[in-house]
Amino acid sequence: MSYAQYLRQLLRPLGVYDVEGRYLSGELEAEGLALDGVESVLDELQREANLATAEDWGLERIAGLLRRRPPASTTKAMREALAALLRISGDSFTLEAINDTIAGCGVIARVDETDEPGTVEVWFPEIPGIPPAFDEIDKIISDIIPAHLLIRYRFWFITWEQLEQRLPTWQDIEEKHLTWEQLQSYVEPGTQT
Repeated sequence: MSYAQYLRQLLRPLGVYDVEGRYLSGELEAEGLALDGVESVLDELQREANLATAEDWGLERIAGLLRRRPPASTTKAMREALAALLRISGDSFTLEAINDTIAGCGVIARVDETDEPGTVEVWFPEIPGIPPAFDEIDKIISDIIPAHLLIRYRFWFITWEQLEQRLPTWQDIEEKHLTWEQLQSYVEPGTQT
């Protein structure tokens, strides 16, 4: 229902106004149109001011408050990544909280403690080889992990035995048209190493 219709319904029971008359009708239409515009702006403001519902400039403004922009490709992923980064506080530096924050940012990585004091190991269990956009991922992880800790990265590659199981002949390899880097990290869709 438009505000013009709402104003007519509001004034009609009073019996004093001719809400369908030419002059008052035009005035109600103009006022209703202005109120419809205000409602539209307020709806957008309410949507964009809430991280859970923001879709456009609200997400950009929140992301602008942070040092790095999370690597998110969808609106939903961006909301989750920003929420994960905003959760960081003084007590967010347990191993569980760090892994939760990194996962919330859309980075598929795992942080583990090592036997060496002051050192953590970061690895990518679902990504063979060096992940795409690793430089940006490294910056995000470095921002999340406390600065006094040394970060060591561990990458994994497919072994010849695993490759032979997936691609038993050179013909199979040639049919895939893989580069050497792709061959080193080749994982069949739906499988993990």
